Amino acid sequence: MENRDDDFDGRDWLEAELADTLDEDYELEISEPALSLEIRKIYRKAHPPSIPRMEYFRALLRLQSELIKLQDWVSYKKEKIVVIFEGRDSAGKGGVIKRITQRLNPRVARVVAMPAPTERERSQWYFQRYVPHLPAGGEIVLFDRSWYNRSGVERVMGFASEDQVEQFFEDVPEFERMLVRSGIRLIKYWFSITDEEQQMRFLMRIHDPLKQWKLSPMDLQSRVRWEQYTKAKEETLARTNIPEAPWYIVEGNDKKRARLNCIDHFLAQVPYEPVPHEDITLPDRVFNPAYERKILPPELYVPSKY
Repeated sequence: MENRDDDFDGRDWLEAELADTLDEDYELEISEPALSLEIRKIYRKAHPPSIPRMEYFRALLRLQSELIKLQDWVSYKKEKIVVIFEGRDSAGKGGVIKRITQRLNPRVARVVAMPAPTERERSQWYFQRYVPHLPAGGEIVLFDRSWYNRSGVERVMGFASEDQVEQFFEDVPEFERMLVRSGIRLIKYWFSITDEEQQMRFLMRIHDPLKQWKLSPMDLQSRVRWEQYTKAKEETLARTNIPEAPWYIVEGNDKKRARLNCIDHFLAQVPYEPVPHEDITLPDRVFNPAYERKILPPELYVPSKY
């Protein structure tokens, strides 16, 4: 009987969370009125049917509940985890990072998305500006792009010389081995999409004023230099795929499947397990008969327009 009650409570929780998640998803869809219907039609025609929405959200919520268990284990064991997300522009890195961190404590799991280096940083040891962002015990750090900028965008766009790129390839395996030896669990994902898929996603961003901010001049140049990026990717994977920190390629054309597959794989890379928790009880409120709540001036309140 107790097991049935637990199952029922679990279903209640899942249904409630599912309703909230669906509401958020609908909000995002409604917020895209300017998106060209023709672009949508072309996009849907170019894609095979994806996972049904309800099935996708049920799977996502279950994975996110496992991520919370992972977070608790990381905090309890003082583990250090670094996850690197690389790939072409619009490949879906940000989408999966958002779903990973969506229900986690930002004090435990944080995202690092670094801007272009300053003049001072360009004169430093290349890896120096990344080191301060590495995790302490009990932290998970997700890099939305990483030191692999050197063998990717910096190389293709001419911001790094071939000598600098070659030095990077010689240094990065040992740098990552040092991280692993220090106790960091280093996991590297490369999100892969086709030429046609990137073009379609760029067109959708161009036609959507709420997403145009995602397109920088650098992103647009990546379309022109598709083949150069492909060669840079191939050499990067070939020369930095080391046993201590291998690459894992996520097929990203189907966003929903890419997110689920990546999160599921990430969870499988870490030997987390249940950790002890103290029972949480809500203390009784203290009532003071002599206390009288003051009336605040109405101008302090946000107007109730809705």
